[in-house]
Amino acid sequence: MTFEELGLKSEVLKSLKELGFEAPTPIQQKAIPHLLKEDSDFVGLAQTGTGKTAAFGLPLINNIDNNARAPQGLVICPTRELCLQIAKDLEIFAKYTNVKIVAVYGGTDIRRQITDIKRGVSIIVATPGRLMDLIDRKAVSLSEVNYVVLDEADEMLNMGFKEDIDSILETTPDYKNVWLFSATMPAEVARIAKNYMDNPLEVSIGHKNQSNENIDHIYYVVKERDRYAAVKRLIDFNPDIYGLIFCRTRQETASVADKLAKEGYNAEPLHGDLSQAQRDRVMDRFRQKDLQVLVATDVAARGLDIDNITHVINYNLPDDIENYTHRSGRTARAGRKGESLVLINTREAGKIRAIERQMRTTFTLGTIPNATEICEIQLMKLIEKVIATEVKEADIEPFMPKVREALEGLTKEEVIKQFVSAEFNRFINYYEKAADLNAQAGKGDRDDREERGPRRERRNDGQELGKTRFFVNLGKRDGLNPGGLLRLVCDATGLTSSNIGKIDLMPSFSFFEADDEYAEKILRKVNGANYEGNTVSIEVTKKKTSSNRGGGGGGGYRDGGSFGGKFKSDRNKKEGGFGDRPRKEHRKGQGSKPRTFGKSFGK
Repeated sequence: MTFEELGLKSEVLKSLKELGFEAPTPIQQKAIPHLLKEDSDFVGLAQTGTGKTAAFGLPLINNIDNNARAPQGLVICPTRELCLQIAKDLEIFAKYTNVKIVAVYGGTDIRRQITDIKRGVSIIVATPGRLMDLIDRKAVSLSEVNYVVLDEADEMLNMGFKEDIDSILETTPDYKNVWLFSATMPAEVARIAKNYMDNPLEVSIGHKNQSNENIDHIYYVVKERDRYAAVKRLIDFNPDIYGLIFCRTRQETASVADKLAKEGYNAEPLHGDLSQAQRDRVMDRFRQKDLQVLVATDVAARGLDIDNITHVINYNLPDDIENYTHRSGRTARAGRKGESLVLINTREAGKIRAIERQMRTTFTLGTIPNATEICEIQLMKLIEKVIATEVKEADIEPFMPKVREALEGLTKEEVIKQFVSAEFNRFINYYEKAADLNAQAGKGDRDDREERGPRRERRNDGQELGKTRFFVNLGKRDGLNPGGLLRLVCDATGLTSSNIGKIDLMPSFSFFEADDEYAEKILRKVNGANYEGNTVSIEVTKKKTSSNRGGGGGGGYRDGGSFGGKFKSDRNKKEGGFGDRPRKEHRKGQGSKPRTFGKSFGK
């Protein structure tokens, strides 16, 4: 099949020809003909690197009215990096049209973006937070949007953008088409397809949540204290690595990157404590391959769109299986091969089995390479480099007499040995007494047992064991919503949504639970933070004694107990649902009631 057969107009085909696009990928073959139709709600499930941007970008540009100045298309994505990448790709696709694309995202001057929008825009590519700012300032109108694309929907769920997206979509017409793209299909994304769209076409490249078949998944069992040493050996064993190392926390990310840099590895960290300028500098170096290894948190690495990554190394497994899918999907893009390497301790083999079941893939048990294997591969890499080195005869010739004189007493064999040793002794010395780092699953030491953490049970008062409950001085009247509270805590601390438990919002104050181990950090980092012009104050709730507990006391805290489980949306008034909404019988101009995005997004 060719792009001409998909039904795209000549201006779009012309740009594809210049780009060298020959045959559409599987997701493009199935998506584009459907998205060119007038009514085209769509759910596309495919891994990163399969051509998703072109799958929605080409029909989006094809369908846009060239002469329109108000936005007709809206693409919502989770991160600044992905926003910029999508906008850049769309501009290339639209080269021979009059379609104007504007990217709006945080971390840069909003006034410049407002000016760009006022000049006229056909398609807006946006992160949810910045787009909400523009809507609140009445700097953008989405009343004529015909197409809304939700790219990496599962990532936006994980980042707590539910409430923002719900608010954004309420400002768009009911007659719009909704195109949803996601790498995985958690329950929340499934609810969007079921409750928010009208008979969407669902296309899945592979099974839902299935891993890219070009990725080799390999896990290594080590003792907890040997993780860092094991990572170094994996890097040394892959001298051509251009990879990502994923850690759970900002502190661990910074620590691993700092240790690697001090030991001579070309590595830098990417985490939430970096300023936008620092982040841009690191990403530019990595894209240009000035960096060989990027050490990152899941949050910081969201939306990265970089080709040719050879390896993803999981320093720790993520808490959510969906996050592992996103991590591993950073490699093996555009049909290339790649490896996802996982370090687990002796008590974590069950996590590997769980990922295998959900992703419908198979992991191979690997062996951390020993000193001999590493020295051999590094030696041969050195020899390959020497053989490939260009000899500049004219430049080197004046120095050769002295070189020959200095080496005159050595045989050819001795010269080779001396040369190799000069570069190679550091590996031999380092690994001279290197121990075997491989451990056996199920036979862990004390460190590995402690890594399992406390069991997640609830006390009689309803609070989850292993969680600390916090009081927050802001509530609904201050514009706080569950997604906003989640982002407030995660952005300030570097934690992920998996570390945060139940959230209860009241009109003028709120409560949330978080893992005990991060309580002190949350108090230190979140207190004094700014939320939409309000200074945040939090404290740990205190449990009342039985004598203080009223007759109808719910949970015995300063707030009178737990407030009835999951937060219920004021719009939907039903737990976990999406709220009733009209179907798409009434298209443009019929004045149908706007649809709501629904409560389930982001839980």
